[in-house]
Amino acid sequence: METGPPTTDKEYSMRMADRIRETLQEALAPIVLEVVDDSARHAGHAGNPGGVGETHFQIRVVAAGFAGQSRVVRHRRVNQLLAAEFGRGLHALQLTLLAPGE
Repeated sequence: METGPPTTDKEYSMRMADRIRETLQEALAPIVLEVVDDSARHAGHAGNPGGVGETHFQIRVVAAGFAGQSRVVRHRRVNQLLAAEFGRGLHALQLTLLAPGE
């Protein structure tokens, strides 16, 4: 997956939350996908000192692909999928990653 600033008109016009949602939907085909922009709660903190922009997110995913995977493997996968967003200003994720039935 690419990193760095957006390179297409679509990437420029989409909010980070929407790009995150789209990326995770395409890669994980989740049963549940919740993406909450929590940036305002972190205004003035590291990663969002000016209190503007999309920098902090809470993400909850329930996906069959997580079955049998450890918590660390699940987190690494999501961080890998969102690597481009870290290059665009994403600072922190609060992840709840579950397999169906968990």
